[in-house]
Amino acid sequence: MACGEGPEVKTARVAKDWWRTHFHPRFYTPADRERLARAPKEAAFVARALGLKCGAAVLDLCCGPGRHAVLLAREGLRVTGLDYSRPYLREAESRARRMKAAVRFVRGDMRALPFRGEFDAVVNLFTSFGYFRRQGENLKVLAQARKALKPGGKFLIDVRNREALPPDFAQRSWEPFGRGFELVENYLLRSGRSVVLRRIRIRPGGRKSESSAMMHLYDKKTLSGMLGRAGLKPMRFWGDFSGSPWRKSSRRLIVLARKI
Repeated sequence: MACGEGPEVKTARVAKDWWRTHFHPRFYTPADRERLARAPKEAAFVARALGLKCGAAVLDLCCGPGRHAVLLAREGLRVTGLDYSRPYLREAESRARRMKAAVRFVRGDMRALPFRGEFDAVVNLFTSFGYFRRQGENLKVLAQARKALKPGGKFLIDVRNREALPPDFAQRSWEPFGRGFELVENYLLRSGRSVVLRRIRIRPGGRKSESSAMMHLYDKKTLSGMLGRAGLKPMRFWGDFSGSPWRKSSRRLIVLARKI
């Protein structure tokens, strides 16, 4: 449900390092039924876009519960999944075992990757970028991805397209959660360059838990510039996982770049 409160919000009560605790199934899961159903189509697009040979080495940067990493491994790629969240990694390992997929999972900070020249491709999907308040820290993530690539390696990043959001963008919805309910809010800060995601879960008896996240949003020009500064040359742009050309109205901004 849309509302018009977003532009009036000047600040947000979001912890500086919100990402340390936000990515936990008790607050947020990127592997719910709906997203799992979409994952095969998304993974198939990623495999086509990268155009890698069987056995190529791929890093799924911020792999979460592994819904893409496992599917890419089943496509014949040698996949490593890296994430900071221990609960997500445990879920990813369990998913790989169930699906009989050989995936190496590593816990780490995307600003300090323990890899150098190891991968034919690095992928960063589902707006797993822009988490750090200082843009220099976000630029460091791209530089680390470049470091992890072999010469001429490919980098595929998928983020929400800032240009498609109106300046008064705000959403609020109530959703069932177990025996209780969850209030989900999304709104832009006044700058229009960051979005806040707030979740409040109300359980039987009135017990409440809350989690908030804030991340930067990017348009084509800004993200292309950051990729260039990190030593990655943008080559192709798409607007969705069907392979549609990118437009200003596209919901997603998917960029394929190559290590310079």
